[in-house]
Amino acid sequence: MCVRGRALMLREHTQSESSLVWIPSATGVCQSDAKGDDFPSCTAFTGCTAFTSCTACTMTRQCKHGIFKEFLAEFLGTFVLVLFGCGAVAQTVLSRNTLGENLTIHIGFATGLTMGVYVSGGVSGGHLNPAVSLAMVLLGKLKFYKFPVYVLAQFLGAFAGAAAVFGLYYDAFMDFTSGILSVTGINATAHIFASYPGRHLSIINGIIDQVVGTGMLVLCILAITDGKNIGAPHGVEPLSVGLALLAISVSMGLNCGYPINPARDLGPRVFTFVAGWGMEVFSTANYWWWIPVAGPMGGGVAGALIYFLFVKMHHSHAEKPHEELEEEEEEEDEEEDDNSLKDKDQLFSQTVNERPFESDFDGVFSKNYDLYDNLADKC
Repeated sequence: MCVRGRALMLREHTQSESSLVWIPSATGVCQSDAKGDDFPSCTAFTGCTAFTSCTACTMTRQCKHGIFKEFLAEFLGTFVLVLFGCGAVAQTVLSRNTLGENLTIHIGFATGLTMGVYVSGGVSGGHLNPAVSLAMVLLGKLKFYKFPVYVLAQFLGAFAGAAAVFGLYYDAFMDFTSGILSVTGINATAHIFASYPGRHLSIINGIIDQVVGTGMLVLCILAITDGKNIGAPHGVEPLSVGLALLAISVSMGLNCGYPINPARDLGPRVFTFVAGWGMEVFSTANYWWWIPVAGPMGGGVAGALIYFLFVKMHHSHAEKPHEELEEEEEEEDEEEDDNSLKDKDQLFSQTVNERPFESDFDGVFSKNYDLYDNLADKC
């Protein structure tokens, strides 16, 4: 806890009047200025043992605001997603399918999403997708003022991930394209970073594709994280989300390659514009670029609404998660078994009590013994 009195008492331990005082405690450290005035917030940190400012404490001070930590987590998680996903596409395309195929790309994006959620999930929830963040806002799971921060982090993370892939395979890009970065044609490489529609795809069908695909992704995420549904075991949620994306990729990738993520598509697309592919990345295919941005946002809303109407709103406040209900049912079954055993014991005891006493059998046994003796004498 932040205690101003402790800051005043420990001020004499500082080396200069301008240095910061860090007060370790069981729950964290409190920052105080040289005058002993506490800063408005405390940050949990247990690695600082000195009462003077240190590097670790400085880093803690920089990250003392929760929204900034969430920004960094979303940035890094989306970076991981795009690095693995677009990296898989680059390896497949630049090797001319000798070191990869469509399944390679699907697995790359699915595992990239899984690892990205593992990286960021404990801090920000691991949205990595503006459509998911919007769904969480509508369901009251994310405060509205955080939404633009999340979207900005996701966009920048995707941009950085695309830049990392380009830097990683720069020589391969130059060899594949002979130094000419093109959007269309036999040596096109822009589709490594962003989605482009198939020749058969119309604008309307493209919008439907993005709404359905993103809606299914959001619906599955809500089911996986719903504590009153079956859900997923703790720590397995990212893997389950990755499997949901894998299912979408192998079933809905024909039209335009399942972008279903505005940040994942727009961030790398902007990078290609900056890196040398030119304005054609926005103008090609009748200005296709806005569909993978607007479509997923509508799909996220639709997925959240469908899950709420069909599942979530039917949870009672007193209802418990599925696993707890199963445990209660097992306990009830055990109690019933115990009661049945008790009933059997009582019935057995009553039967025994109703039987004649040994004294009642004495006369019968003695008569039988006399009969046997008489038969023996005759023989």
